[in-house]
Formats: sequence, structure tokens, C-alpha cells
Amino acid sequence: MKPTDFAYHLTTYLSRYLPSNTGASRNTICSYRDTFTLLLRFCLEEKAMAVEKITLETFQKPLIDEFLTWLETGRGCTVSTRNQRLAAIHAFFRYVQLEEPGHLFLCQQILAIPMKRSNSKSIHYLTLGAIKVILEAPDTTCLRGRRDLVLLSLMYDTGARVQEIADLTPADIRLEPPSTIKITGKGNKSRLVPLMTPTTKLLDQYLSEHDLTSAARSSNPIFENRSRGKLTRAGIAYILDKYVEEARHAHPELIPKVVSPHSFRHSKAMHLLQSGVNLVYIRDLLGHVSIKTTEIYARTDSMMKRMALEKAYQATSPIEMPVWQQNQELLKWLKDLGR
Repeated sequence: MKPTDFAYHLTTYLSRYLPSNTGASRNTICSYRDTFTLLLRFCLEEKAMAVEKITLETFQKPLIDEFLTWLETGRGCTVSTRNQRLAAIHAFFRYVQLEEPGHLFLCQQILAIPMKRSNSKSIHYLTLGAIKVILEAPDTTCLRGRRDLVLLSLMYDTGARVQEIADLTPADIRLEPPSTIKITGKGNKSRLVPLMTPTTKLLDQYLSEHDLTSAARSSNPIFENRSRGKLTRAGIAYILDKYVEEARHAHPELIPKVVSPHSFRHSKAMHLLQSGVNLVYIRDLLGHVSIKTTEIYARTDSMMKRMALEKAYQATSPIEMPVWQQNQELLKWLKDLGR
């Protein structure tokens, strides 16, 4: 059977265009792949379409609308997941409209499908005291405990995403002053992040202990699991959960109900903001494309809002109680007036 135009363009898009032309990360490509896997499953199971006969013309706007509704009602996906799937579909049809101008109208119809509004989620971040008790939890008398301490310290010090931490190699680290670490994030874009002295010392000891300072091992993962493979995101989350539970048991007043690896990233950003660091520098540290993304921390920080309001506050209310409020007979007369 001759391949359809959809099969050709989807294969080219996922295997060539995304990795070569846009530099998309493996996680991004997998996310886009999963979106079209679900879309094809919907066509097969819900619409009784033969997958091998699906063409670009199959994907009319009503079909995409039905698919998005099915994600929420049939699969119980959240609005943010629905929007993520739609973003992947939009990205593909932006590519198609350049490759197949004859389908321009179809592509523009699909690109006109709007994202669905959702309630903004609150940012979960930890106080400095909470970070401190979590970092005190690993048992540094054993090898694995020392690894976990370096892992958690680096997560907080750099504000890196969990996948960015998992992908680190010794070649990314510069221990000589000024100490820096190269972090490769979304779209394979790299940024240099300064390392604080305590974290640098921990890393220096860790790399020496694990024989990761030689050129032969410069491309090895810094953090390995029991099988000597690279720690996964799930593995890092498991390690964090273990120490969060220990810290919560010892200091329940400090540890919130929800703590994830991303909480460390949020916490670093909030602590920098509270220390007076400019949002532009925080944006660069976190690897945000736009400062609008970073501004969410300024909108979240109720402490800074209160300090700003108190600084700008000018007293307008009288400090002392008005004299008429001290006149009990007048107050009684006012109350009786409304009866």
C-alpha cells in the first residue's frame, strides 16, 4: 500500500524536522509522538477509521475538536494536558502549511482552535528552613547518602529542571573559580549557571570519590542508579520523596503537603526574588525564553506584596476612636433610629 501524505509528513516531522531543524529535545519529540498516538487511537477506536487510510484531509477542525473533548471526558485529562496536546497538533500543522501550501486553509482552520482557559495553579515552594532540613536528611556516612546530598544541593543551587540534572556530565562542570555548570535545557539550549562555594566543594569531593575527573569519563552521567545507568526523572523524584518524608516527620510545621523536584526550582527563584535579585537574572538562571514566564514568581510572592504595600502606605484612618463612638447615649439613639 502506498503511504499517505499524512504518514509521510508525520514521519518526516518527528524523525527529521524536530531533531535537526528545531533542535527539539528527546522529551519534546516523545511528547509530540504520544499526542499523535492518542489522535490515531481516537480515530481508530472512536471513529472506526482505518489508520493506514488516514490523510491530511481527514483532520478537519470538527474532528480535532472531538478529539480534544474526548481527552477530557473519555480519558479524564486536565485542561493543561488538553492544551499541551493541542500545542503539539498546532506545531505539526504549522510545519505542514509550509510543506504543503495546498492544505493552507485546512492548516489555518486547525491553528485557529484556541487553547482552553484554566484556573492558574499555585506555585509550591519551600522556605529556606524547609530546604535546610531536607538537605540535612541524607546520611553522609554512606556513599549513596553523599550522592543524594550532592544531587539535592545541585538541584536547589542551580534551579535546574529535573531532566537537566539527570543529563549532567562531568564535562559540564567547571570547578576552577569562577565555578560554573553548563545546563542544557529545552530545545537543546545551554546556559551557564554560577555555582556557590559550598556546592562546588561538595561536587569536587563527589567527582573525586566516583573517579569522574578523568577525561575518559567526562561524558558519563554524574548521577547514576544502582544499575550504573543514568538516574531518571522518576528516580530523582523517588530520592527526593524519601528525604521529604524524613524531614516532614522531624519538622511537620516546615514541610508542605506537596513537594516535587520542581518545588526546588520554584524555591530557588522565590528566594532570589525575595533577596532583591532582578527578574532578568532569575530568567537567565532558570532558562526561561521570556521574562513573562519569570514574572509569575513576582505575582506569587505575598510577602513582597505586603512589604511593597507597607512601604507605600500612608495613614488615612484616625488612630484614636472618634469622640462620638464614646458617647453611649448617642449610639443608643442611632440604633433606635432604625427600628
